[in-house]
Amino acid sequence: MSESKLAGQFFDSAIELLRRVRDAEAENITTAGTMIADTVANGGRLFTFGAGHSALPAQDVVYRAGGLALMNLLAVPGVVGIDVIPATLSSALERVDGLATAVLDTSPVRAGDMLVIISLSGRNALPVEMAMHAKSLGLKVIGVTSVAYADGTQSRHVSGTFMKDHCDLVLDSKIAVGDAELTAEGIDAPFAPASTVVTSAVMQAVMASAAGELAARGITPPLLRSANVDGGQEWNSRLMTEYADRIFFRYE
Repeated sequence: MSESKLAGQFFDSAIELLRRVRDAEAENITTAGTMIADTVANGGRLFTFGAGHSALPAQDVVYRAGGLALMNLLAVPGVVGIDVIPATLSSALERVDGLATAVLDTSPVRAGDMLVIISLSGRNALPVEMAMHAKSLGLKVIGVTSVAYADGTQSRHVSGTFMKDHCDLVLDSKIAVGDAELTAEGIDAPFAPASTVVTSAVMQAVMASAAGELAARGITPPLLRSANVDGGQEWNSRLMTEYADRIFFRYE
């Protein structure tokens, strides 16, 4: 089998997943956008979190041209992408009880804020505890996950529950257990993961829905512009000054 044929198969698989999620999750994505718009309109702050490769879609909506300036990354040391050596430490930290609670308790989150948690499996202690504790603090919680993992794996949290069990709203990425779309003769393991492509698309769809909902209410969405276009940096500086009390990725 040629490499080009496999590449085409991956594109086909990713496109089909995107179509499935678009159709099956349309109502939930709209609801998520409304929840974010409610938070913005009510003076709340927006946070997002993901561990390991799930941090990539989370980071994709923070300080992003065309994105909401109010979206902040809730960073957990050692799990924001593959930012530690050995990289396996990131996976180990996801299973540590108490870490999520410590992070939330020392973060600027408060009741009325919104937290979007991204976890493909939703089975590890960190995302489960993150959702549970965020709810106890009075935050609204949106979970982005593959619901299939709840049927195909066991929870690693002491409660025996999954992240999705503690969210106000769940967006299902439809990714199969194992996160690999292709198999081929001569290749021992399944390969070509699509979770980042699909989850990033879900996050951007939610942001688009939120922007539209704010505009429909007569509220100008606080959207960043590219700093690489004329006037973009000045536009962003104005937004960061106007919303300084809700933006945490900048210096005072």
